[in-house]
Amino acid sequence: MNPGTVLTVHSYKGGTGKSVISTNLAAILSREGSNVCLIDLDLRAPSLDKVFGADGRKFWVNDFLAGKCKPGDIIFDVSKVAKSEGRLFVVLANPSMGAIRESITKDRKGEMTALRRLLTLNEHLLEKMAMDYIILDTNPGMSYASINSVAAADLVLVVATWDASDLAGAQGMVNELYNMLEKRAIVLMNKIPEQLLIDKAMRGRLTDQFKKAFKLPVIDLLPCYCEVLRQERSTIMAIERPKHPFSRSLVEVAKRIKGK
Repeated sequence: MNPGTVLTVHSYKGGTGKSVISTNLAAILSREGSNVCLIDLDLRAPSLDKVFGADGRKFWVNDFLAGKCKPGDIIFDVSKVAKSEGRLFVVLANPSMGAIRESITKDRKGEMTALRRLLTLNEHLLEKMAMDYIILDTNPGMSYASINSVAAADLVLVVATWDASDLAGAQGMVNELYNMLEKRAIVLMNKIPEQLLIDKAMRGRLTDQFKKAFKLPVIDLLPCYCEVLRQERSTIMAIERPKHPFSRSLVEVAKRIKGK
């Protein structure tokens, strides 16, 4: 994966750990010296404001996508929070119920405008701010908004779980959407029962099974770290607990993403 790349983190269903993974990957990449911008595009269930705080925000990504402000109005430097060698920026989504309702009722014309604005924002970040990585944390499923995020990506990271309906939906999403858009994609399996990952041979068979199902590279299988789920939303595990197995696993995931 070359510098100046847009990575969209996507899932079929909510609750896969997509936003936690997006946030920690952004922190890890910036800690290792890359310039990263993390954008909350899950407009129907925004969460990054809980991680980075939203005090003093006058404009949100919603406003930019609607043409109401400039890029500089919504991009905030949080490098100190991430304790990073590189620079880490965030663009937050409006968590108010009014903004969420508006995002749900946006028509196709509004979403086409949003796609053009998103591409403009990416261009600003890559060309004027020299970002190495833009990470788009999009909403799950196949809405217009998530399709925009996939269309704007150079690489898509699909986060899927052991749940049968999630697996089937994610596979269908890959076949119907990603192939149509000719997008490069990789899969990260999350919340796999830990007992299935203890034996290396079993882990290998599972990896091959998921590769065959998705017809895509599977970069890792992560167990369900219950303590990660219990953490406060404001906790970035890779920063607060870098030696935790979850953090170490995502360091390896980041390395594999860099190689794509």
